[in-house]
Amino acid sequence: MLVTENIQEIRALRWKDSNDTWGLVPTMGFLHEGHLSLVRQARQENNRVGVSIFVNPIQFNRKRDFQTYPIDRQRDCELLKEEGVDAVWMPKAGQIYSKEFQTYIEVTGITQFLEGAARPGPFRGVATIVAILFNVFQPTRAYFGQKDAQQVAVIRRLIEDLKF
Repeated sequence: MLVTENIQEIRALRWKDSNDTWGLVPTMGFLHEGHLSLVRQARQENNRVGVSIFVNPIQFNRKRDFQTYPIDRQRDCELLKEEGVDAVWMPKAGQIYSKEFQTYIEVTGITQFLEGAARPGPFRGVATIVAILFNVFQPTRAYFGQKDAQQVAVIRRLIEDLKF
């Protein structure tokens, strides 16, 4: 299992150039059974499985929530290895968002009510990082938890609108 922080190592895998299909399971880490069930589904449906572990600072409204988000990369990697994951990408925030970063993706309409109305900003962060992950990994399929219906709707709209 490849474990890396390096974007070039993920891009160099070139799974896209082969006939292999592969699934991406984006996570913020501190994995639990829900994440692992997505990994198992990805493993069943694809030749290769990649997992991202990235606590996305731009999807938190409060800096304290970001700073206190639980992280256990060693445990996460052990669990993923047991599940037969092929590659894990764990970039640092500076690798994703440079100091000059200015490009954000906003999904309008569906983010104007429910959680989006109460907490403006997080869905912009989700849409932006998902687009970045799709660009880097270029997966055949992606697997997301379904517990947050509004977030699922945002990701579906992103996929439809940007033709991922």
